[in-house]
Amino acid sequence: MRFAIFTHVEHSEREGQYFAYAPYVREMDVWLKHMEEVEVVAPLPKAIGTKGEKPPDLHRGSFNGKAYQHSHLNFTRIPSFHFLNLKGAVKAIIKIPYILYKILGAMKRADHLHLRCPGNIGLLACICQIFFPSKPKSAKYAGNWDPEAKQPWSYRFQKWLLSNTFLTRNMQVLVYGEWPKQSNNIVPFFTASFSEREKTEVPKKVFSEPFIFLFVGNLVEGKRPLEAIKLVEKLNLKLREGTDQDIHASYIPMKLELYGDGPEREKLEAYVRENHLEQLISIKGNRSLEELKEAYQKAHFVILPSKSEGWPKAIAEAMFFGCIPISTPVSCVPWMLGGGSRGMLISGNTLSGSRVESENHEGENGLSVVSGRRSVDIMKICDLMKNEIEIQIMSTEAKKWSQEYTLERFEEAIKDVLNKEKFNV
Repeated sequence: MRFAIFTHVEHSEREGQYFAYAPYVREMDVWLKHMEEVEVVAPLPKAIGTKGEKPPDLHRGSFNGKAYQHSHLNFTRIPSFHFLNLKGAVKAIIKIPYILYKILGAMKRADHLHLRCPGNIGLLACICQIFFPSKPKSAKYAGNWDPEAKQPWSYRFQKWLLSNTFLTRNMQVLVYGEWPKQSNNIVPFFTASFSEREKTEVPKKVFSEPFIFLFVGNLVEGKRPLEAIKLVEKLNLKLREGTDQDIHASYIPMKLELYGDGPEREKLEAYVRENHLEQLISIKGNRSLEELKEAYQKAHFVILPSKSEGWPKAIAEAMFFGCIPISTPVSCVPWMLGGGSRGMLISGNTLSGSRVESENHEGENGLSVVSGRRSVDIMKICDLMKNEIEIQIMSTEAKKWSQEYTLERFEEAIKDVLNKEKFNV
């Protein structure tokens, strides 16, 4: 079977190998092990030909570039494009006919079409697949599928087109979370990082000071890493209230470690220096998955104050090791956290220590409501940290849920997608 992938993910080439964002490649390798031949249609802005050079550092969050593991992989290079400004829009108009030509050619050659959405290339591929109604197709929508989410028009259009079973035929659309009133080609899906074997390596989490908090992901404004820093800063001050500050001046009952890199790093480092938080906050930068595993095993909480998510991998990974997630209620996070039974749902701005308005869900009097519960505040997090019984229950529930989603189950789910009969649409 010839399997064609259409993605906006940037790639790089060295000595016949193609590199891209590591978590994406790890996932695609699971798909590709069932394929005889593969064609990747994607941007390729870089080429590395010197043997001694390092692999490209194509990363997001805390992961570096990785090469596909497939012996019969063909690459069709297309340019990337955007509409963020007038110059970009003009260039896009010039590039799009060529990109459409390349996409249509790859679709004609393929036996199975696999679209990676949302993204500009995914948008064009969504349109092109209309002309191949009889070919088996799958689409992985890695963004927020929440029907109520405020998103750019291009994202909304992709969601509409993928859900339209008249224009989009014979396709399974894999989305994160379970949502009401969906067309019959929408399939709740997940992703995984760890194996069944690794479940046996996870000991019971011991909650004792100093409490270790993690932030894992891109250091970009949308992920709100500064909010994570301020949250831990506020928690630390709250827990020190009532202590003798002269005696306990150096006492830090917690610390936050940030794993990842990005344009916000200098700003975060400046904030740490200016507020003398070096003992409390450390920015670790990009680390391997094995190093992250060690961090998850030692940590107690993981913070995700993000504005938007698809499947927040850092949350699922940390829960696998019994870390308690503290997250905004974006995308499928409330479902992942069981409405608050296996993690803490916070509003987008909980740093004042009082309940505030949520970006996504509002209840009576404008107070944030998540699954019938008001968003937790600083005091509730403090209370949990002091409650040995409740904190162990929440940790156990988080681990139990996440360990259902292993690499073995992920591969079985992918096999099911590839082997499923055509939809009657």
